[in-house]
Amino acid sequence: MEKKKRGSFGGSLGFVMAAAGSAVGLGNIWRFPALAAKDGGGLFLVIYLVLAVTFGFTLLLTEVAIGRKTKQSPLTAYGKLHKKAGWIGGIACIVPILIMPYYCVIGGWVLKYFIAFLTGQGQAATEKGYFGGFITSHVEPILFTAIFLGACALVVFVGVEKGIERFSKVLMPILLVLVVAIAIYSLTLSKTNADGETVTGMDGLKVYVVPDLENVTPKSFFTTLMDALGQLFYSISVAMGIMITYGSYVPDDTNMVKSVNRIEIFDTVVAFLAGIMIIPAVYVFQGVEGMQAGPSLMFVALPKVFAEMGTVGTVIGTLFFAMVLFAALTSAISILEAIVSSLIDKFGWKRSTSTCIEVGIALVIGVVVCLGYNLFYFETRLPNTAPGGSAQILDFLDYISNNVLMPVVAIATCILVGWILKPKTVIDEVTKNGEKLLRKKLYIGMVTIVTPILLLILFLMAIGVIRF
Repeated sequence: MEKKKRGSFGGSLGFVMAAAGSAVGLGNIWRFPALAAKDGGGLFLVIYLVLAVTFGFTLLLTEVAIGRKTKQSPLTAYGKLHKKAGWIGGIACIVPILIMPYYCVIGGWVLKYFIAFLTGQGQAATEKGYFGGFITSHVEPILFTAIFLGACALVVFVGVEKGIERFSKVLMPILLVLVVAIAIYSLTLSKTNADGETVTGMDGLKVYVVPDLENVTPKSFFTTLMDALGQLFYSISVAMGIMITYGSYVPDDTNMVKSVNRIEIFDTVVAFLAGIMIIPAVYVFQGVEGMQAGPSLMFVALPKVFAEMGTVGTVIGTLFFAMVLFAALTSAISILEAIVSSLIDKFGWKRSTSTCIEVGIALVIGVVVCLGYNLFYFETRLPNTAPGGSAQILDFLDYISNNVLMPVVAIATCILVGWILKPKTVIDEVTKNGEKLLRKKLYIGMVTIVTPILLLILFLMAIGVIRF
């Protein structure tokens, strides 16, 4: 009765599509390509791939196993594993509550740009002050945030199999097709600059994938390592209750090792293709400098690139923002589901009640985040604020959730599984149907020693204790 009441995925494909949809989010679209360009291209990619099959695999497998073993969402799963570990679940539930409002605000920004390009207003989006004018207005950002949040709520309200699984099965293949199509087109671009030199998309691809080892020093290598580690950690949707929640919906006969491998592959492939989409195009029209735009890459630099493509740029821009919108929706839905599922398991509320309560909370905080760029505007600095920049309410919520609470949850999870419950707890769960865990020794070494050490370094860097 409990499994039926909580809902479950119809099979491994539904789980993989939903989990991959959660992992493939906004960070894959702009942050991965920007870091790859900054950190020597191919060197960053190699390090990222190594971390994906070690560090990422360990955290993903652990959380999915915890979910399936307990059949609970994070708020109650940790307490079921160990009576003194309930606090970990509490923090793991706070994380998505903090993330959901500002993620919907950014999702609203994406929706705004998608509609602009879809209605032929893409040229206006390239004008100076367009983005700033939009986010500092009092009504429009709140409206788009509410629409985006409403779309997420509708899917979660319907349920796991009929809502999340069905939605993910449709949206994720479309997203992949769009990514591949835009990536291929990006490679065909070319432009002759003022010096008569022709720059092509293939030149940009070389900047992206060919390792630049000429100026590598121990310090720069460590910087690249930590950039890749941070990107992977924030990309795979761990330490925020999502994978535990989705794991709790996985049928007992599912091969979890294969499923986790597929999630890793999907997430990494989309992140890599996002780089092929963006870097060659930006390189052709704006050079190396354009690739260092950071968060403004998506809303300021790329619209200008689409404008320089001429008429076809409107089509490419529309497809691009449609793809980004799909990625944002699947991720936001998973964040909302982690909270709703926790409320259902903890308090026994109906799905409809839990969804309405969290949507109300997210909307109120989302409005405050939107007003943080006008009515509630202030300037402050955080340990991760870029030089010359300032942080607003959105940045503060992002910092607390991503840079402080998530590492704490992940470190505590590794200590719980690696040292208190022992790795056998997870290994037995993922192999209970006779499956083989080929990376068994690797998993034990990672979850007990390597992963918590890497996470501790990441945490100390985030709070400003370690600087380099």
